[in-house]
Amino acid sequence: MHLRAYDKERDQEATRRIWREIGWLSAGQEDVMDIYISACQGHVAEVNGQAECFVVTTPGTMRYLDHTLPFCAISGVATSRLVRRQGLATRVTARAIAERAAAGDVVAGLGMFEQGFYNRLGMGTGNYEHHFSFDPSRLTLEGRPRIPVRVTPDDWQQIHQARVDRQLFHGAVTLIPAAITRAEMLEDGRKGFGLGYRDGPDGAVSHCVWLSAEDVSRGPYHVRWMAYRNGEQLLELLRVIKGLGDQVMRVTMQEPGSVMLQDLVEQPFKQSRLTRNTNWEVGVRGNAWWQCRILDVGACLAATRCIEGALRFNLTLSDPISSYLPEDAPWRGVAGDYVVTLGQESSARQGHDPALPTLEATVNAFSRLWLGVRPASGLAVSDALRGPADLLAALDRTLRLPQPHVDWPL
Repeated sequence: MHLRAYDKERDQEATRRIWREIGWLSAGQEDVMDIYISACQGHVAEVNGQAECFVVTTPGTMRYLDHTLPFCAISGVATSRLVRRQGLATRVTARAIAERAAAGDVVAGLGMFEQGFYNRLGMGTGNYEHHFSFDPSRLTLEGRPRIPVRVTPDDWQQIHQARVDRQLFHGAVTLIPAAITRAEMLEDGRKGFGLGYRDGPDGAVSHCVWLSAEDVSRGPYHVRWMAYRNGEQLLELLRVIKGLGDQVMRVTMQEPGSVMLQDLVEQPFKQSRLTRNTNWEVGVRGNAWWQCRILDVGACLAATRCIEGALRFNLTLSDPISSYLPEDAPWRGVAGDYVVTLGQESSARQGHDPALPTLEATVNAFSRLWLGVRPASGLAVSDALRGPADLLAALDRTLRLPQPHVDWPL
């Protein structure tokens, strides 16, 4: 077994085979895969002269309060049928994360297939995201929208720019390469379509929504993503979706970070009861589908701002990723002892102050605390985070953050 960088000429057919075996690549979609991979950095595990495990990462940014942090998305982890449960995916992913950390990324994240597997790489589970299903005709928005324009895969560069320039909230991720948006649109084929407005300079796309349809005639329609710069643009796009309600019986979308969609739906409880156990069931469900981890403790803490109070403590951090890194990895994880200061100016420096209380945590749990997924007192119950009761209470009072929302499919 040999870990190395992906080589298109050498590995293209093997990696296509891997994606076919796991159900990610349908017939005729090879060009879409190539476009997607062109935006990523690839890593493979070679077994008997063939790539049998394939991991790709994508450069991006994460919004943390009013800071923009370099972010690495682990955007694809795939193992062939030949080498399942051999530890290849873990080791290749660890190597990929280490390379991005050495290159300057300070946070990494991914969409998980199940909770638990990526915990061994230091990933901590994000907060619940709400997925809302509703009859679009039941949106309570008044007035008619302006007539939108169709946006198509031919507009992929402008659409990607609209996504990059969208309104960002705490925790929002942006993937930088425009080819990512192009691949996402092409992947939907005839089931995907977009509507939006060209209010940008020189008629560029300013705000838009991209949907896919299981049944084009009646739905359900699924909102893959929306791009808008302010609340008025969001409402305009929702009015466009409401206009589909004459034909479409259900739309499903992830709730935007800024609003509660239930506020905008007529009789949500009654509609949920009437449609229960039907093909058109509406309502809201929540799941925590993404994970993230800190790659640079000092850089992440420097972005933290606490409105009230100040707090200093020792942090003893463990990092499970170190067990899976090759000896020549350019980064060894973030385990160690730190002195942390939280306040208007926050910091973390290596060391230990015997006069301060000590918080012990895995990087998984501390990443969740830093991002605002759960308070210290909650993580002390459900995750690997321990400290004196007074310190946990002080962290709850001092570190008050908005709920993070990734707002980009990882």
